Formats: sequence, structure tokens, C-alpha cells
Amino acid sequence: MSNQRGGRSILAIELLGIPFIFFLGSFLHFTFELSGYNSLVGAFSAVNESTWEHLKLCYWPAVAYTVIEHRYLRDRVRSFFLAKAVGIYVMPSIIVSAFYLYTSFMEGSLLIDISIFFGAIVAGQLVSYKLLNWREASSINVATSITAITILGSLFILFTFYPPPIFIFQDPVTGGYGIQR
Repeated sequence: MSNQRGGRSILAIELLGIPFIFFLGSFLHFTFELSGYNSLVGAFSAVNESTWEHLKLCYWPAVAYTVIEHRYLRDRVRSFFLAKAVGIYVMPSIIVSAFYLYTSFMEGSLLIDISIFFGAIVAGQLVSYKLLNWREASSINVATSITAITILGSLFILFTFYPPPIFIFQDPVTGGYGIQR
């Protein structure tokens, strides 16, 4: 019975991440402009309307929640960092896939975009929950997982300032790339 209660509380902690990531991510959509276009804030916020910049809106809040969550789960699960890394990668993967799939058939819709964002967060948190006690996880997964999370964050920062001229990085409103206005 204690395992069941423990499992439920672990699930509750994962589910609490959904509104945390959603609302903080939604706020990050506006923080660059609210900061007076501060470059440091731009590294962690959407600096334009490109698909890539919108992926930061789930990444940084998910990393922040991972830091908070670690305090409560580190001694209760087998594969915390592996589960969080996979969940963090699932979110932007779903956003990109779903966005380009639906916009290939119809015009973009803010309601659909927000629904995709929310659905990606739910999926990422549930995948993470399912992997938290994965038996095959080994200690090497900790370093690998933290490295994977760090690499993605580094790419978000790097491509804010030096984006490649590829469609996913292009602002559909201005035609520009990255933080350049």
C-alpha cells in the first residue's frame, strides 16, 4: 500500500509540473519585450515568433521544475535525470511535429498552437513519470541525461544570438532570425 501511495504522490508531483510549466512558459512569451529587449532575458525568453524561439517556452520552465522536483524525488525514484531528460526532449519534439503537421493542411491558429503547447507539456510530464522508476536505468544515465539537458539549453542560448538561416529559426512576422530586430 505504501508503494501505491508513494506512486500517487510522485504522480501528483509530476502533474503539478503541468500548470507550472504552462503558466511560466506562457509568461516567458512576453518577458523579452517587457524587459526592454534585454539580451540576457532574451536568452531564456522568446525573442521572436519563430518556432524555435517558442520551444524555449517549455524548455526553461521544465528545467526549472526539474530543479524544484529533484528535492522531493531524488531519493524516491531510480532514474530521475533520465526521466526528466526524455520528458524535456518530448515536449519540443511534439510541438515541432504537431505544428508543422497541422500547418501543412491549414492556416495557423493561436488556439491550436496553445493546445499543442499544453498537450506537449502533458505528454512530457507523463513520459517522465513513466520513466522515473525504469529498472534498466544505470548510473551512467545521470551524466548522460544532465549532458543532454545542458546541450539543448546551450543550443537555445546559442541560436538566440547566432541562428542558422533555416525556416524553423525564421520569424514569420519580420522574416528575421534570432534576437536581431
